[in-house]
Order: sequence, then structure tokens, then C-alpha cells
Amino acid sequence: MDQRKYNIYFHTHTISGIIIAALLYVIFFAGSFAFFKDSISAWQKAETHGENISADYNYLIDSLSKTYNLQGRDFDFYMLNSGQGAYINMSASKDTTISKPVPVEAKRGRRQQSGDSAYFLYYFANKTPTSYAEGYDMGEFLYRLHFLAPLNQIPIRLGTPFGYLLAGIVSFLFLFALITGLLLHWDKIKTNFFLFRPWSKWKTVWTDMHTVLGVIGFPSQLLFAVTGVVLITNFVLTTPFSHFLYEGKQEQLFEDLQYNRTIEVPYAYQALDKEFDMNAYVAEWQQTWEGSRISRIHIRNFQDQNMQVVLEAKPNPARRFAGSGFVKQNIATGEVLESKSPIDDANYVDGVRSLIYHLHFGDFGGTPLRLVFFVLGLMGCAVIISGIMIWLVARNKNNVPLYKRRFNFWASNVFLSACLAMLPVTAFTFIMLKFLPTINQEVVYRVYFYSWLVLSIYLIALRNPSRVNLHTLILSAITCLLVPLANGFTTGLWLWKTKQMGADGIFLIDMLFLLLGIASIIASWKVNKQAKPFQVLLDKEK
Repeated sequence: MDQRKYNIYFHTHTISGIIIAALLYVIFFAGSFAFFKDSISAWQKAETHGENISADYNYLIDSLSKTYNLQGRDFDFYMLNSGQGAYINMSASKDTTISKPVPVEAKRGRRQQSGDSAYFLYYFANKTPTSYAEGYDMGEFLYRLHFLAPLNQIPIRLGTPFGYLLAGIVSFLFLFALITGLLLHWDKIKTNFFLFRPWSKWKTVWTDMHTVLGVIGFPSQLLFAVTGVVLITNFVLTTPFSHFLYEGKQEQLFEDLQYNRTIEVPYAYQALDKEFDMNAYVAEWQQTWEGSRISRIHIRNFQDQNMQVVLEAKPNPARRFAGSGFVKQNIATGEVLESKSPIDDANYVDGVRSLIYHLHFGDFGGTPLRLVFFVLGLMGCAVIISGIMIWLVARNKNNVPLYKRRFNFWASNVFLSACLAMLPVTAFTFIMLKFLPTINQEVVYRVYFYSWLVLSIYLIALRNPSRVNLHTLILSAITCLLVPLANGFTTGLWLWKTKQMGADGIFLIDMLFLLLGIASIIASWKVNKQAKPFQVLLDKEK
């Protein structure tokens, strides 16, 4: 490779990597834990029933009928991936002859509603309605943190919420860093593939770690980057098509891409002349579509003669990797108006959407594959940290003016402190969830972000990357080992009990933090034995 190309690749790789380093670390770290979103939710709520939950829709409707007159209402059920519950949107009645009573005071855990409509989260196990904020858990937090959703509260909108926009920009720059990094090491990719010298000086260790882990993890990181860009920036990517191919009708484009489904049914003002058994109706189609799960339920004109129900389903990845299905049926006549099998009628759109979704979330191979994706995600974190250290050490030379060396040090110090603090902060938040009397979105935000801020300031004040690394490893070891202990003492669900009970989600999270704690102990021992202080701030000013 000639020197000009090498310099282009080197500077593009370095600049794009440094710009996105901290945010990319947050995305990779939170995304690694987000693979276990459902297991984290089960761990927090001490749910030992696994996926053996029977969704009792009739009970839910009967409960709502005691508070609302349900005649003529529309319902939308958005099922949780775990099958434990659903987000439910209930509209006001279309029947203008029916009075619309103000709902009675909501029960504890349920969001107050104004008017005659309602939107809430409902869990089938405990039959408890709650608002999104009050039903918020650590699994949801880490999942949304991995695409920077908490930053959406910043009042900056350029066609999309600020957090999503920033995550999309980071994903694009990450693609540049990946491709230029591969080109940079292309000539030595074969000779350096297995070159790792852990007993050499630290600069060599960081360089080998960055190169080897970067090359080994390149396919997975490229996969995460490309699928992440499509998932987070689909609004930006599809806008030109909506203007040129759909004459600006973006809703129609999203409907053709199967993101939305428009269901407009006129109201007949005639009461339905038979009972509607929703449990039996869903069970019938679930049996017809064996090997798939119901993902959405739409009810239009409830208890009206022109009542229609639409079910949407997705195949289990083990049965069919790509596909989606739906059925629209008139309840009064029993006529099936439209239908598409999620198993047998997959089309091109199904294939593309399923490929992107499954490859990004790793939900098609069960727990073993999610564990592999988890390790690959943490490898990405190691590549980022080693890249920051290489950048810092390479610029800590006597020919570099001291003020530049100080700036480089403080930039790296802040990056490292904020990034490395995430593991102990995450474990600490898990522990606090077992002792706090009330858990909601505000509580999770406060515990996580305030503890992250405090620990980051403490680590920055150490002014030494080696000590920052050592202190975070020690704190990580302590807090990670305390996670299964906190769960056992507060709920009685110790590791051996959850294994015997078949509560795989709770067992997985406890075991995961136990292994992370042991790994942190080993790493802290090695760092304490071998690390040397960084000298840039000890130099005399000249």
C-alpha cells in the first residue's frame, strides 16, 4: 500500500473513531445487555413462570367493561416479545348516542387517563394495568439506551428525535471507522491475525488487542453497524422514496413496508347479535398458524354489527426465518376478508425486514446465540477502549508540545472514565432495584445517571488511566458479585433454586453477573501487578 492511501485510511479511521468513541461504547455496552432484555425484566420482577403464560383477553375486556362502556371502541394490542403482556390502546367510542363517563380513579400502578380513551401496559400474569413510565424496567432502559433514546428529551428535532438522530450519525461514522480500519491492516491481516503479545509493554498490548479483536470481530461489528443504520434511520432512508415513488404519501410507503396497517371500518350503529370470545378467537388462529406467535391485535367497532378483528403474527425463527402474517375477519358473519400465512406466504419485504431484525437482535438461535452476540458486543467495547489508549500513547511524545499532550490526556481521561464506569454503575443499579420500594422510569433514570455522573467525576479526578482501570475493575468485581446475592437475599431466588425451578431468565442474569465479577477480579489482579502510571501530568512545565 502506498503512503498516500495509508495516510488517508489512517486519519479517516482515527478521526471517525475518536469522534464517536464514547457514544459508540455506550451503544455497544448497553446493546450487549439488551440481548437479554426479557431475562432482565424477569429478574427484576422475580418472574419464575417463564413463558408459560396464558393471555386471558376475556378477563381484560370484562375488567375494562366495569369502568368503561366498550360499545363502539377500537382496541390495539401490541404484544411484548416475551409474551408476558401487551401495550393496549383503547379509543373513545364511535357511538355518539352513548354517554362517555369519566373513568374512575385509576388503581395504583395505572396511569391516569383524561377523556374517554386509554393507553396502558398490561401484564397477563398478575392482571395489572400500568402506564409505560410506571411499568418501566431495567431491560427496557438498557434496550433504549443502546440507541440513545434517553437523549430524545433534548428539544432538538431535525425530522427525527435527537437521540435517534445521534445514534444514526454514530452508526454511519462507525461504518467509516470499520472499513478504513480493515483497509489499514489489510496488508498484514494474515500475519497479525493471531498476533497477541500480552506480556509485552502496554502500548504493544493495546495495539495487539485493538488489531486482533478488531479483525476477528469485524464481521459482527459490520453487521451491527449496517443493520443499526437501517433500523434507526429508516425514516431518513425512506423519505426520498416517499417523495418520488409515493408522491409524498409516506404513510402508504410504511404500510407497504409492513410497519403500519391502516384499518378503517364504518360504524353500523347496530349491536352485535352474538357474544365474542376473544380467547377462543385468538387460540383458533394461533393453532392455524402453528409455529408462529401473535404480535398485534386490532379490534374495530367493538360489539357493533360491523365489528372486525385483525391479527398480525410472526413466525418463530426456528420454524421460519422470514415471514409475517395477518388475518382480517368480520365477526358478525365470520367471513375472512383478507389473510396471509406467516409460515407459507413470505414475500420479499418479509425477507429483508426479518433478515435485518434477526441479525441485529440475535433472536433466532436462543440463549446460546445471544451469549455469543453478548461476547461480540463486549469485544467491540474492548476495541474502542484499546483504540483510545493507542491514540493517547502515540501522542504522548516529547516532540509534541505539552499543551497538546495535556489536551490529549484530558480528552482520553474523560472518555475512559465515562466508558469504564458503565459496568459498575449497571451492576449497582441492578442491586438498587432489589431494595428500592418503588421502581419506575424516573427512579431508573435517577439511580443510573446520577451514579454514572458521580463515579465518572471520581475516576476523572484520579488523572491516571491505569488507576482508572484498576478502580473500575475492583468496583465491577464487588458490584457484579453482589447482584446475585442481592437477588437471593431479597427474593430467595438463589442460583441453584432458579435452575431447579426452570426460571432460566433469572438464572441467566445471576450467572452472567457472577462470571463478570470473577473476570473483573482476575483482570484487576493482572492490572495491579503490571500497570504503570501515566506520566504526562507529572512532566515539568516548560
